[in-house]
Amino acid sequence: MSDGGADADRRRSSTRRKARKRALDILFEAELRGRDPLQTLAERAADAEPPVRDYTRTLVEGVHANAESIDRRLSAALVTGWTLPRLPRVDRTALRIAAFELDHLGVPAAVVVSEALHLVSELSTDESPAFVHGVLGSLVDTRQA
Repeated sequence: MSDGGADADRRRSSTRRKARKRALDILFEAELRGRDPLQTLAERAADAEPPVRDYTRTLVEGVHANAESIDRRLSAALVTGWTLPRLPRVDRTALRIAAFELDHLGVPAAVVVSEALHLVSELSTDESPAFVHGVLGSLVDTRQA
């Protein structure tokens, strides 16, 4: 007999992982082109197959709405000599999504870190996972209860 709860958790995890990847793609594109992320989201949603997931919308809209506070938190977590503009765009975008999930959605820290590391491992430089892990460790340590 299979464990239906475990199967549901795996499906939800896979769905969320895809939503995070899509949110990263949209936020990355918007920044690269110097465009409003909400406009980019609307354009991608209009011609999306499969449709843009609700969680993707939540992430893009949330990162956009909280951009200043997210960037302040991330800037404070960076080691001396690093600035947000200096980071690879993929890393910066993954960190913004992670900070939003951690601070505004209450996603467990272990999930946030794991998912951000998965994204940068897949899409960024060889050094990115260790760097992103360090920044997220600082965010987790300094978040408000």
